[in-house]
Amino acid sequence: MGLNSNKKQFFFERDRYFQKLIAIVGFLNLTLVFFDLTYIPWRDFYLQILPALTQIYDPVKGIEPHPETQNYLDKVDALQAQVLQTGLTSPQTENLLSELRLLSNRLIEENPFDVANKSGTLAKIKNEMRLHTNEQSARDGFATFWSQAYLSQTDWRSQINFFNSLIRPLIQSNYYRDINKFGNFIDRFWLLDLPFIIIFALDVLIRTYHISRSNPNLNWLEAILRRWYDLFLLLPFWRWLRVIPVTIRLYQTNLVNLEPLRKQIDRDFAINFAGELTEMVGVQAIDQMQDAIRRGDLARWLFHPETRRPYIQVNNINEVRAIAARLFNVSIYDVLPKVQPDLEALVHHNLERTLNESPIYQKIQKIPGLSHLSVQITENLTKDFSQRLYNNLIKALEDPVSATLMANLIEKVIDAFEEELQKKQNLPEIQSWLISWLEEIKINYVKRIAESEIEKVVEEVENLNYLVRR
Repeated sequence: MGLNSNKKQFFFERDRYFQKLIAIVGFLNLTLVFFDLTYIPWRDFYLQILPALTQIYDPVKGIEPHPETQNYLDKVDALQAQVLQTGLTSPQTENLLSELRLLSNRLIEENPFDVANKSGTLAKIKNEMRLHTNEQSARDGFATFWSQAYLSQTDWRSQINFFNSLIRPLIQSNYYRDINKFGNFIDRFWLLDLPFIIIFALDVLIRTYHISRSNPNLNWLEAILRRWYDLFLLLPFWRWLRVIPVTIRLYQTNLVNLEPLRKQIDRDFAINFAGELTEMVGVQAIDQMQDAIRRGDLARWLFHPETRRPYIQVNNINEVRAIAARLFNVSIYDVLPKVQPDLEALVHHNLERTLNESPIYQKIQKIPGLSHLSVQITENLTKDFSQRLYNNLIKALEDPVSATLMANLIEKVIDAFEEELQKKQNLPEIQSWLISWLEEIKINYVKRIAESEIEKVVEEVENLNYLVRR
């Protein structure tokens, strides 16, 4: 038993280290892939910072020195050596200067930088030469610069240093890239990438084998699809997609802690999904209600009970009637006693205002000794009216006959209400108002669900989960 446990532990540790190794290999390959993707756009940068690296990697991308620009630089080197040997006034020096003037004109006219999409570099070279020689055009600037008179009047060494420090790096950045038989630029990166693809393919096969062994119900295709993202490691194109499986492997092997990023992505996804789902469900529900009103379904449901579907009772209780009855009882037994003083004040005010408008009551108030009596009569009438009203309501609730009469009255009112609503001048207007009201709700509430509100909900859920974990 212990031997089997140690054996399983050994295989588990070996598999863990193997997966870490594959994750590191994947990271190295991804780094190489991104370097290859950026090499052409950033070659000038690599040429200035790491010139030895460009000499190594240029053959991978099929890059060679451009014959015309390289010949131009070779002529400049020959001129520098010739001046050191024979001076500026020798015929050999003049021949080299004449060739450089001719090559400069050809450089401007033929633009060998266009093949490498570096016409901007030629424009910079022309501008630098024009400013340095104070000429109006780059052609005149090159003609002046490569002349015995100009180099003799100035220190020729400083002029050559100017060329080597500013112009030569720009010319050196130009290159020629060979084309294969399919009309595409030569790219030998697949030779560097092939060993990595072989390693990844073997790893995918081993993983698929273990998955199929642990799940006999899965065939090989289903086992491969269990880790579908690993297939990106085998693609000889779109290599940048390898960032997906490499990131997952680094995370699964604990080489990179992506837990905060994963939580934030999950949170953002939950917020966006919840907001869109709430808006979609709300708008759809209101649209369905508006369609039902337009079709007349609401009117048929209200005014033709026989067309309704049978209502299923769960506990043999009509909850609507029970709630209405409970609210009515609470209003009479509990709420009215608390607001009775305010009710009496209201009745007293209305009764006093009514009596004051009566001519008989005004004459009684003018009789000496009876004005105070009128006030007492008003107060007594108010209290008596309020008390009798409250007692009658209590008796109506407790008296079966009164309750029956009240129910009949309510039914009559409802029937009369339905009859009036079904008239042509009422029902269309009410339906139109309902549709407009639902549209306002859709615009002002459903379509303006603030992201902050969804975030509050998500924060509450996170707090609850944290409390549960604790």
